[in-house]
Amino acid sequence: MSIDANSAASAGASGTVSASAERRAKRIAKHIRSFAAAHGGSADGVVEYVGPISTRIVLVGADGAWGDQVAPSHPVAVRAAELAGITVHESFEGELGLKVRTGAYEWKRMAGIQLGGTQNVA
Repeated sequence: MSIDANSAASAGASGTVSASAERRAKRIAKHIRSFAAAHGGSADGVVEYVGPISTRIVLVGADGAWGDQVAPSHPVAVRAAELAGITVHESFEGELGLKVRTGAYEWKRMAGIQLGGTQNVA
C-alpha cells in the first residue's frame, strides 16, 4: 500500500488532519523511527483496524524483530507511518510474514498447548 498525502490526511471533510491528530501522529512516528533504528535501520508495517477507537501499526524491523504501535484512528496511523518513512504493506502475508523472527517466548506463549504445554482437560 503506498501512502500519499491525500489518503493520510483524510480525517476531516476538508482533507486535513486536526492539529491534535497531527501531534499524535508525530509522536507515534517518533516511536516507529526509534524502533526501526534499534532493529536494523528500517522497518516495514501493516496498518490494521482494531476497533472504532483504535488502529494498530504492526512493525517488522530489518532484523526480523517485531513490535507495534496503537493509534486512535486509521488516518492518524497512516499519517504516522508516512511521517516515519516506513514501507506499508496491504497485509501481513508473504515476504513480510517471512521476515518476522520469533523467540522462545513467542513459541511458548502462542503455541504452548500444541508444543507440550498444559492440556485443557474437560
